[in-house]
Amino acid sequence: MPTFVIIGGGLAGAKAAEALRERGFEGEIVLFGAEDHLPYERPPLSKDYLAGKKDLADFTVDDEDWYREHDVDVRLGTEVTIIDRLTHSIGYDDGRHQGYDKLLLATGSGSRRPPIPGADADGVHSLRTVDDASDLLASLTDGAKLAVVGGGWIGLEVTANARQRGVDVTVVEAAELPLLGALGREAAEVFAGLHREHGVDLRLATTVEAITTDGGRATGLKLGDGSTVAADAVLVAVGAKPNVELAEKAGLELADGGVRVDASLKTSDDDVYAVGDIASAEHPLFGTRIRTEHWANALKQPAVAVAGMMGEPGVYDELPYFFTDQYDLGMEYVGHSADYAAAVFRGDLDTREFTVFWLDHESRVLAGMNVNVWEGLDDIKELIRSRRPVDAARLANTDVPLSQLGS
Repeated sequence: MPTFVIIGGGLAGAKAAEALRERGFEGEIVLFGAEDHLPYERPPLSKDYLAGKKDLADFTVDDEDWYREHDVDVRLGTEVTIIDRLTHSIGYDDGRHQGYDKLLLATGSGSRRPPIPGADADGVHSLRTVDDASDLLASLTDGAKLAVVGGGWIGLEVTANARQRGVDVTVVEAAELPLLGALGREAAEVFAGLHREHGVDLRLATTVEAITTDGGRATGLKLGDGSTVAADAVLVAVGAKPNVELAEKAGLELADGGVRVDASLKTSDDDVYAVGDIASAEHPLFGTRIRTEHWANALKQPAVAVAGMMGEPGVYDELPYFFTDQYDLGMEYVGHSADYAAAVFRGDLDTREFTVFWLDHESRVLAGMNVNVWEGLDDIKELIRSRRPVDAARLANTDVPLSQLGS
């Protein structure tokens, strides 16, 4: 019987094991996870877990009974160190080896750690694992001061939860606006206003020279303009670093910071597939290579990769999707807005109940984002998939149903 090995103990790894058994794979499945916890979902770490609404068990993908009943060999707390493609084996834990017939890489990402002086002090946090979240949560007490380096999704979600716990928060962002790179200026202004209204001190277009310390513990930040920020804890949230080291050492082709895969999620080696944060995949709709670090990829890509591993290659053509919850703002985004030409708003920005669309130079919808609007996502997807130009004025007019646009 064949042996399929999964490297990665997150949502993607767990979903791959599920998909293999659901498809009737009867061979051996070995899943390697670097953490000591069973695979779990990561979005709650900066959302419901920090808000005290969920415990780890609530977002663990499958319990021990499931892995036992489905005969999945889960090896936790195990760091895979090498892939030997010639011998079809991986090495781990002091030279031990495991053979494979097919291999799935689901290694995810780690937190970027910029070379900031003082970054190794006590009280400096990153957020990638549930243990990271637990350590950070202990510092979010009423009246405490938190300095957040980075105004991306993780930084802002932590900021929102911290403010709701009575923590004073200062966010330092090198760009002119938080989320500027992800959403563009027009939508980024909305999030800047949201956080200012909730008492967040936004220091924008500002760099961090050092994390100040006293007795080996962080006391705040020294900024590039010479000012300082006092803090009891510091969160460094300046983005994710895809864990591609194993793939690179194995000689697999890389692209756009990730592992190069085709639309079936197969790497440059016919017996190795990659999913999730590390997968730089050809997207048949956009005609470009896309790599995103979002929950939806980890959830849905494994089924396509598993089909290919079992000799039934498919195509991953799902639209990129992510969501956020910050204070009273809930948002869903779908599509790929890179290199957009115009942003069109539909709805009421003052009450933050609107949809924003990103259009290309031919007035085709690249992406859409619902803010506190809980309908129409399927219509947005259809507009994106149609690849037909739309009239911006009609798109902005709430009296015109989305279903009538792009036709």
